[in-house]
Amino acid sequence: MDKNNHIAFLCLGTNLGDRELYLSDAIQKIGAHPEIRILKKGTPLNTEALEVVDQPDFLNQLIQISTHLSPRELLDFLLGIEKEMGRVRSRDKGPRVIDLDILSIDDMKIHEKGLHLPHHSLFTRPFILELLNELGEGSLIQAFGNPSEG
Repeated sequence: MDKNNHIAFLCLGTNLGDRELYLSDAIQKIGAHPEIRILKKGTPLNTEALEVVDQPDFLNQLIQISTHLSPRELLDFLLGIEKEMGRVRSRDKGPRVIDLDILSIDDMKIHEKGLHLPHHSLFTRPFILELLNELGEGSLIQAFGNPSEG
Protein backbone atom coordinates (compact mmCIF):
# COMPACT_ATOMS: atom_id res chain seq x y z
CA MET A 1 0.00 0.00 0.00
CA ASP A 2 1.21 3.48 -0.87
CA LYS A 3 1.55 5.27 2.49
CA ASN A 4 2.04 8.72 1.01
CA ASN A 5 -0.79 11.13 1.58
CA HIS A 6 -2.54 12.11 -1.64
CA ILE A 7 -5.07 14.84 -2.41
CA ALA A 8 -7.69 13.70 -4.89
CA PHE A 9 -10.73 15.24 -6.52
CA LEU A 10 -13.68 12.98 -7.23
CA CYS A 11 -16.71 13.71 -9.39
CA LEU A 12 -19.92 11.99 -8.38
CA GLY A 13 -22.88 11.79 -10.73
CA THR A 14 -26.31 10.19 -10.86
CA ASN A 15 -29.33 10.48 -13.12
CA LEU A 16 -31.69 7.79 -11.84
CA GLY A 17 -33.97 7.58 -8.83
CA ASP A 18 -33.44 9.76 -5.76
CA ARG A 19 -30.34 11.54 -7.03
CA GLU A 20 -29.66 13.56 -3.86
CA LEU A 21 -29.91 10.43 -1.72
CA TYR A 22 -27.54 8.51 -4.01
CA LEU A 23 -24.93 11.29 -3.85
CA SER A 24 -25.25 11.45 -0.07
CA ASP A 25 -24.97 7.67 0.26
CA ALA A 26 -21.90 7.55 -1.98
CA ILE A 27 -20.16 10.31 0.01
CA GLN A 28 -20.94 8.48 3.25
CA LYS A 29 -19.49 5.23 1.87
CA ILE A 30 -16.35 7.02 0.62
CA GLY A 31 -15.84 8.77 3.95
CA ALA A 32 -16.29 5.52 5.88
CA HIS A 33 -13.04 4.09 4.47
CA PRO A 34 -10.32 4.27 7.15
CA GLU A 35 -7.75 5.51 4.62
CA ILE A 36 -9.90 8.36 3.26
CA ARG A 37 -10.77 11.73 4.75
CA ILE A 38 -13.21 14.06 3.01
CA LEU A 39 -11.76 17.58 2.93
CA LYS A 40 -14.34 19.52 0.90
CA LYS A 41 -17.79 18.84 -0.54
CA GLY A 42 -19.23 20.96 -3.31
CA THR A 43 -22.86 21.80 -3.90
CA PRO A 44 -24.69 19.34 -6.19
CA LEU A 45 -25.30 20.77 -9.66
CA ASN A 46 -28.01 19.68 -12.11
CA THR A 47 -26.50 19.13 -15.57
CA GLU A 48 -27.82 17.91 -18.91
CA ALA A 49 -26.46 14.66 -20.29
CA LEU A 50 -23.67 15.58 -22.70
CA GLU A 51 -22.79 12.59 -24.84
CA VAL A 52 -25.89 10.39 -24.80
CA VAL A 53 -28.62 13.00 -24.58
CA ASP A 54 -31.74 10.78 -24.54
CA GLN A 55 -31.61 10.27 -20.78
CA PRO A 56 -32.50 12.18 -17.60
CA ASP A 57 -30.42 15.10 -16.32
CA PHE A 58 -27.54 14.34 -13.99
CA LEU A 59 -26.91 15.62 -10.52
CA ASN A 60 -23.14 16.06 -10.14
CA GLN A 61 -21.01 16.90 -7.14
CA LEU A 62 -17.28 17.23 -6.50
CA ILE A 63 -15.48 16.22 -3.36
CA GLN A 64 -11.86 16.67 -2.37
CA ILE A 65 -10.34 13.88 -0.33
CA SER A 66 -7.10 13.01 1.39
CA THR A 67 -6.06 9.37 1.11
CA HIS A 68 -3.18 6.98 1.62
CA LEU A 69 -4.59 4.64 -1.03
CA SER A 70 -2.75 4.23 -4.30
CA PRO A 71 -4.59 5.37 -7.45
CA ARG A 72 -5.47 1.75 -8.35
CA GLU A 73 -6.66 0.98 -4.81
CA LEU A 74 -8.84 4.10 -4.82
CA LEU A 75 -10.30 3.21 -8.22
CA ASP A 76 -11.07 -0.35 -7.12
CA PHE A 77 -12.72 0.95 -3.95
CA LEU A 78 -14.90 3.40 -5.91
CA LEU A 79 -15.89 0.73 -8.45
CA GLY A 80 -16.93 -1.45 -5.51
CA ILE A 81 -19.18 1.33 -4.22
CA GLU A 82 -20.75 1.72 -7.68
CA LYS A 83 -21.48 -2.00 -7.80
CA GLU A 84 -22.80 -2.05 -4.22
CA MET A 85 -25.16 0.82 -5.03
CA GLY A 86 -26.55 -1.00 -8.07
CA ARG A 87 -24.62 0.47 -10.99
CA VAL A 88 -25.14 -1.63 -14.09
CA ARG A 89 -22.88 -0.90 -17.05
CA SER A 90 -25.28 -2.02 -19.78
CA ARG A 91 -24.88 1.03 -22.03
CA ASP A 92 -21.78 3.16 -22.42
CA LYS A 93 -22.48 6.70 -21.14
CA GLY A 94 -26.05 5.62 -20.36
CA PRO A 95 -28.21 6.29 -17.29
CA ARG A 96 -26.70 5.31 -13.97
CA VAL A 97 -27.56 5.13 -10.30
CA ILE A 98 -24.07 6.39 -9.43
CA ASP A 99 -20.88 7.26 -11.27
CA LEU A 100 -17.69 7.88 -9.29
CA ASP A 101 -14.79 9.32 -11.27
CA ILE A 102 -11.31 10.19 -10.03
CA LEU A 103 -10.59 13.56 -11.67
CA SER A 104 -7.08 13.89 -10.29
CA ILE A 105 -4.71 12.66 -7.62
CA ASP A 106 -2.02 15.20 -6.79
CA ASP A 107 -0.37 16.08 -10.11
CA MET A 108 -0.13 12.46 -11.27
CA LYS A 109 -0.35 11.58 -14.93
CA ILE A 110 -1.31 7.93 -15.37
CA HIS A 111 -2.49 6.12 -18.49
CA GLU A 112 -3.24 2.49 -17.71
CA LYS A 113 -6.09 0.16 -18.58
CA GLY A 114 -9.13 1.58 -16.81
CA LEU A 115 -7.20 4.36 -15.04
CA HIS A 116 -6.43 7.69 -16.68
CA LEU A 117 -5.27 10.66 -14.63
CA PRO A 118 -6.13 13.39 -14.99
CA HIS A 119 -9.60 12.18 -16.02
CA HIS A 120 -10.65 13.37 -19.49
CA SER A 121 -13.78 14.99 -18.06
CA LEU A 122 -11.58 17.57 -16.34
CA PHE A 123 -11.13 19.07 -19.83
CA THR A 124 -14.31 18.01 -21.65
CA ARG A 125 -17.20 18.65 -19.25
CA PRO A 126 -17.84 22.39 -18.83
CA PHE A 127 -19.59 21.98 -15.48
CA ILE A 128 -16.40 20.58 -13.90
CA LEU A 129 -14.75 24.03 -13.92
CA GLU A 130 -17.86 25.54 -12.32
CA LEU A 131 -17.77 22.93 -9.56
CA LEU A 132 -14.01 23.35 -9.05
CA ASN A 133 -14.39 27.13 -8.80
CA GLU A 134 -17.00 26.66 -6.10
CA LEU A 135 -14.45 24.66 -4.09
CA GLY A 136 -11.81 27.35 -4.69
CA GLU A 137 -9.86 24.96 -6.92
CA GLY A 138 -10.43 26.43 -10.38
CA SER A 139 -6.71 26.43 -11.16
CA LEU A 140 -6.60 22.61 -11.04
CA ILE A 141 -7.37 22.31 -14.75
CA GLN A 142 -4.56 24.71 -15.72
CA ALA A 143 -2.13 22.77 -13.50
CA PHE A 144 -2.22 19.92 -16.02
CA GLY A 145 -1.68 22.09 -19.09
CA ASN A 146 -2.97 21.01 -22.47
CA PRO A 147 -4.17 17.39 -22.27
CA SER A 148 -2.96 16.75 -25.83
CA GLU A 149 0.59 17.38 -24.60
CA GLY A 150 0.36 14.52 -22.01
